[in-house]
Amino acid sequence: MLVVKRDGQRVDYDRSKVIAGLIAACQKRPVSIETIENIASEVEHELAADFATEVDSMKIGELLMTKLSEIDKVAYVRFASVYRSFKDVDEFMKELRGLLDNEKGSSD
Repeated sequence: MLVVKRDGQRVDYDRSKVIAGLIAACQKRPVSIETIENIASEVEHELAADFATEVDSMKIGELLMTKLSEIDKVAYVRFASVYRSFKDVDEFMKELRGLLDNEKGSSD
């Protein structure tokens, strides 16, 4: 499978890059390597089912963030902060508020 990057470049899908990003986001968090491997596998299965030969890198990032938000909110925020390249604190705070609002809505 080819990944279409933001600049339009096409590169081979590399599971090790996905795992490395997840490990970095989950550093010092109670997330096992087995869970990280499972997230990567789940995303790969979803991509294979939805896309034939090419997938946008943004889609991969969105799927990974969704999975992380279900597992560990801090890891999610870490991943999102790198993946979304927040321009300033306001963008970062907006993401955190959205996360908190979702948490409140799901606990009601």
